[in-house]
Amino acid sequence: MQYTIGEVAEMFNISISTLRFYDKEGLLLNLERDSSGIRKFNDSNLESLRVIKCLKMSGMEIKEIKKFMKWCSLGDSTILKRRDMFIKQKENIENKIKELESSLDMIKYKCWYYNEALIDGNEDRVRNISLDNMPDDIKNYYENAHK
Repeated sequence: MQYTIGEVAEMFNISISTLRFYDKEGLLLNLERDSSGIRKFNDSNLESLRVIKCLKMSGMEIKEIKKFMKWCSLGDSTILKRRDMFIKQKENIENKIKELESSLDMIKYKCWYYNEALIDGNEDRVRNISLDNMPDDIKNYYENAHK
């Protein structure tokens, strides 16, 4: 099946200019054009876009994604490089997740903290509360946020 640039932009919730940029940068391998030069996307291009979107969301820069797409175009001789790149990206994401979990726990702790302060009408009691006197879940949030 073939798709227009507008259809693809809508499917992936990205701008047409972004798709044109990806094409210009060589990220969309084997992108076809009709006789008028209009881009026509196929299922293979959509799969490439899914990978590109994943890599971008994982923090990879366009130049690195471009390198990956180049490796794809070179075939089986680059399988090890591609696998290693994904292993490194997996580790990066796992580290980000840990950081985000710590941030989320700080936010959960602070929500509890300020709820308690609102109940009391001030921060005096909650500011001086010891870990031993916190509810277990709140204590866990606090400790994870302060690792």
